Amino acid sequence: MRIALFATCIVDAMYPRVALATVRVLERLGHEVVFPPGQGCCSQMHVNSGYFDDALPVVRNHVEVFTAADYDVAVAPSGSCVASLGHQQPMIARAGGDEVLAQGAEAVAASTYELSQLLTDVLGVTDAAAQLGSWFPHRVTYHPSCHGMRLLRLGDRQKDLVASVGDLDLVELPDAQECCGFGGTFSFKNPDVSAAMAEEKIGNIVSTGAELCTGGDASCLMHLGGAMNRRDSGPATVHFAEILASTRQNPLEVSGPVELSIPGPGARRTASSTPRTTGGAR
Repeated sequence: MRIALFATCIVDAMYPRVALATVRVLERLGHEVVFPPGQGCCSQMHVNSGYFDDALPVVRNHVEVFTAADYDVAVAPSGSCVASLGHQQPMIARAGGDEVLAQGAEAVAASTYELSQLLTDVLGVTDAAAQLGSWFPHRVTYHPSCHGMRLLRLGDRQKDLVASVGDLDLVELPDAQECCGFGGTFSFKNPDVSAAMAEEKIGNIVSTGAELCTGGDASCLMHLGGAMNRRDSGPATVHFAEILASTRQNPLEVSGPVELSIPGPGARRTASSTPRTTGGAR
C-alpha cells in the first residue's frame, strides 16, 4: 500500500522524529510511505481562534496538496489534526462559499487516518510485539487526547497497541478521560486555567508510578512534559509511535524527561544531562 504522511505542524516543527517513527513502523509492515510536498497546517489553530477567513487558504492548500498526491490512504500521528480535517475543514470551505473545496476536503478527510486507526482498522495490527517487533521494557501510563477520544472516537486503539508491546508494563491512568489543559490556543488565552488542569493531570500521572506517559498527540505531550520539566519531577512523555518503533535490536533508550527523538538507523543515542533524551528504534 502507498501511504501519504501528513506530518502536522507541531511534529514537523518540534518533534520530527515522531514522523520518522511513524514511517519506520509502516515500512516495517512492507508499505511505501510518501511525503506530499507543500503540505502545511490543517488550520486548526486559526479555526479555534475564530479566524475563519485566515483559515480558508490554509484549508485550500491542504486539500490541493493531498488531492494532487498519489496514494491509497494518508496517515498522521495526531488525533487532533485528523479530527480537524473532517470536523473543521469542510465547514471553513462552506463558510467561505466554496462548495467544491468543501467536497474536496471531505474526500481528503475520508482517506486520512490517525496512526492507531490505520494500524488497527486498515492494516490489521493488534499485537505490536508479534507484528511489529515492538519492545519497550518500561512502566508506562497512557493519556488519551480529547480530539482522538471525543471526535475520532478512537476508543482504546492507541492504548491497546501500547499494551501489546513486548515487555511493556502498562498501568491505568486515573481520570484518564480528563483534559490535560493544552487545547491549542486555549492554553495561550487561559494560561492559569490551562496550568491548573495540567497540574491535576500530572498528579494522576505521578500516582501511577510510571516511568513514562505516552499518548497520540505531541501537543498534549509537550504541554505535560514541559510542566513536569519545570517542576523537575514526574515521568517523561513520549509519543506512542516511538514506542511502537522501539525494538530489541535498536531500542528507544530512556533517561529522565524524554525528548521525542530517534537517531538515524544504526545510531545509538545515550542519555545526556540536559535535556534528558531517548534513543533510536528501527
